[in-house]
Amino acid sequence: MNTEKPIRPATDTSLPAGMERYSKESLYYKITPTGVQCLICPNNCMLREGMKGICRTHVALENKLYTIAYGNPCSVHIDPIEKKPLFHFLPASECLSIATAGCNLSCKNCQNWEISQQSPIDISNFELFPAQVLEEAIKRGCKSIAYTYTEPTVFFEYASDTAIIAKERGIKNLMISNGYINEIPLRALAKTLDAANIDLKSFSAENYKKLFGGTLQPVLNTLMILREAGVWLEITNLLIPGLTDGAESLMQMCEWLVSNGFAGTPLHFSRFHPMHKLTNLPVTPIQTLEKAREIAISAGMQYVYIGNVAATDWQHTYCPNCKKPVIERVGYRIAANNVINGVCKFCGTRISGIW
Repeated sequence: MNTEKPIRPATDTSLPAGMERYSKESLYYKITPTGVQCLICPNNCMLREGMKGICRTHVALENKLYTIAYGNPCSVHIDPIEKKPLFHFLPASECLSIATAGCNLSCKNCQNWEISQQSPIDISNFELFPAQVLEEAIKRGCKSIAYTYTEPTVFFEYASDTAIIAKERGIKNLMISNGYINEIPLRALAKTLDAANIDLKSFSAENYKKLFGGTLQPVLNTLMILREAGVWLEITNLLIPGLTDGAESLMQMCEWLVSNGFAGTPLHFSRFHPMHKLTNLPVTPIQTLEKAREIAISAGMQYVYIGNVAATDWQHTYCPNCKKPVIERVGYRIAANNVINGVCKFCGTRISGIW
């Protein structure tokens, strides 16, 4: 992946007193004649002294790059793993979910914009350093820690250090991400990851630029790298009426996934609700979601779900061979699980996942 792209604008800042407690030097940056260049994500921000990156969580200080999102999450919750959504990874288990403020994209549809479009400097935070996150997960009986809600790439150092010690203690690590991360840091993080849900927002480069403030190819690279690294992967695609729900684009996306070895990767089509800068748009019709599912199945995707809706049969897991429901869900609750030792109880077909 090219890390020598032109710089993008960043925001001037001064670091308030006390924030040094939540800062740590980054591993992924370089010094250039014009400033400090962050190499964590494809924005590759070039920062002069005292400037924050697009993510609002990394700042150039004394010719070094520091995170200011370390041990200061703005959200800490216990969630069912199905909420991530991860449907084929330790079903019915709970995860400790953490997030800091900030994001490296600027999605017009963002459902967490109150925290994703803020800096840790400007928002109320908890104090929870990596060892404390781990102990909290253990105390609460959580089998995993999810780096989620905003974008874990922007609190990379915090997530990475937490994931390292969690792995040592047998706690699983989950990345719920937009996938907008450079290859070198991703490969390092992937060594500690057990599962990820990547938000493949569109299969249109134009949409990525216009709606989300990014580019498509780095996300496709992320999918390939995570699969290569052996991280369990699921994919979410939000259908925004009139913008990302075109049948041709959906078919192209699904054909790319199948041809690149993702046929057995669960694909979640998610319903859009008017949010942030797209409050003028309607809710995604159920018929659109069902049509998207039909397109994905016809392209060869084996496990396709409809999400962000009330109870529907398309939240169940169906055996790709005998077509019987092997996992039945009501909301985030598992009503029936007929996956026995990783195979369909009815016909013995292997069901992709970590069970």
